[in-house]
Amino acid sequence: MDEALELGTYLPRSFANASEQAYLDFLWSAFQTNYEAERYEFASLAFHLLYMSFVSFSIWQIRLARPGPFSMAMVGFRREEEGSLMDCESPFKFYDRLKESQIFRFLKLIGCTNQQVGEFAKFVKRRNKIAHPTGTVFFNDQAAIDAEVMDMMKEVRNIEAHMQPVVLELYHRFLSERADEDEWQFAVPGDEVQANLVHANYMSDADLALCRNFDIASLSPEHGFGAKQALHQSLLDVCPADDPTPA
Repeated sequence: MDEALELGTYLPRSFANASEQAYLDFLWSAFQTNYEAERYEFASLAFHLLYMSFVSFSIWQIRLARPGPFSMAMVGFRREEEGSLMDCESPFKFYDRLKESQIFRFLKLIGCTNQQVGEFAKFVKRRNKIAHPTGTVFFNDQAAIDAEVMDMMKEVRNIEAHMQPVVLELYHRFLSERADEDEWQFAVPGDEVQANLVHANYMSDADLALCRNFDIASLSPEHGFGAKQALHQSLLDVCPADDPTPA
């Protein structure tokens, strides 16, 4: 159970709307209540949806950071699919346009190999077996689901490791676009960070831990360094080194 709860570190701290937050809360509740009641088959389905949500948020960040390569990666899709993917207003909308397994191909944009993409996507096939009436219970004891969760969390960490350059690109862009404090949406640096970094980019605690290690001194020769430094300090206050998962 503890390893499963670690997934929360990789999910966004803030969502575009209340319904997205409610959906994630529902999945967590479904996982925990079924796990505790030893209904492991249903717990695995809920955890799979949490895993796929994490993948969706990662793809969303790739689209934000690298729209050009993201658009090129859609070569081979139908024209209407290409346009709709670029216009999706929520990470969850990707699945309205794509088959679930297709979403993983975008992870090639962060350097994942075909073999790695296959490892990330293998859980979809397992889930499909569970979601149909096969007459077989795949996860009939705690050891089985714990092994599955451990396997999925290994892939979550692998994806997050590949996502590091994307997260730092988003953070660098955020700072670069705010060299002039008069153009900030909010006067308080912390509010600017929360709204236009954390919220706008679906940042997780794991993402923010990466951002806090950004070499802010490297921007010192640039215009507006004082404003950028104030924003970075605000991030450090939000995500201190001894508390990687702040409330």
